[in-house]
Amino acid sequence: MPTVKSSKNMVAIKQIRFLTDHTFVLRLDRTDFNFKPGQHLTLGVNNSLQHREYSIYSGDKDDYLEILVREILEGDISVQLKNVQVGQPVEINGPFGILRINEEDLPDKKFILIATGTGIAPFHSFVRSYKNMDYTIIHGVKYSNEAYEKSEYDFHRYVLCTSREKKEGFQGRVTDYLRKIPVTPDMRFYICGNSKMIYEVYSILRNKGVQTNDIFSEVYF
Repeated sequence: MPTVKSSKNMVAIKQIRFLTDHTFVLRLDRTDFNFKPGQHLTLGVNNSLQHREYSIYSGDKDDYLEILVREILEGDISVQLKNVQVGQPVEINGPFGILRINEEDLPDKKFILIATGTGIAPFHSFVRSYKNMDYTIIHGVKYSNEAYEKSEYDFHRYVLCTSREKKEGFQGRVTDYLRKIPVTPDMRFYICGNSKMIYEVYSILRNKGVQTNDIFSEVYF
């Protein structure tokens, strides 16, 4: 895959969109920031030396950048980001990361996108960028209100797995759902979320006969 040169930019906040009390989307000026869907950037506020990595939520053809942020009360960056104002400048660096689609696979492969929480961000970028992509998203959350902007996905291609309530979708973890579904040789698996989930998904897929070179992952924590 071709590399994308990283860059450092000061950009302005264009919009803040709250999805839950603690989760929100920041829309930023894109300027000349180029990236491949699935990559991430680092972001800092008010000339802070602290920067945090965020997967790019927007599509590669959008004229803005978006990131999906969950406020971590004991964290620094996410708390600051929750309180930014429209027009405020922030510093972004990047792009970084190798969680990217091999575009040669798009015509004849099925993409199984497995995420927990805000780990769905790079897959949102995939879906916005590759309009003809044959995908299924398996999204694990605690509560159904964490199905972030699920209307953006094809209803038949989005599987919500809720672990702490029985309201909609599949009741259980993504790994419980994954154990129940068949796999085929034309599938490519992409995983993004916490490390424990990723290790468990790898184990399930290997037991189902999926080759390691057909599995791609990004660890959030």
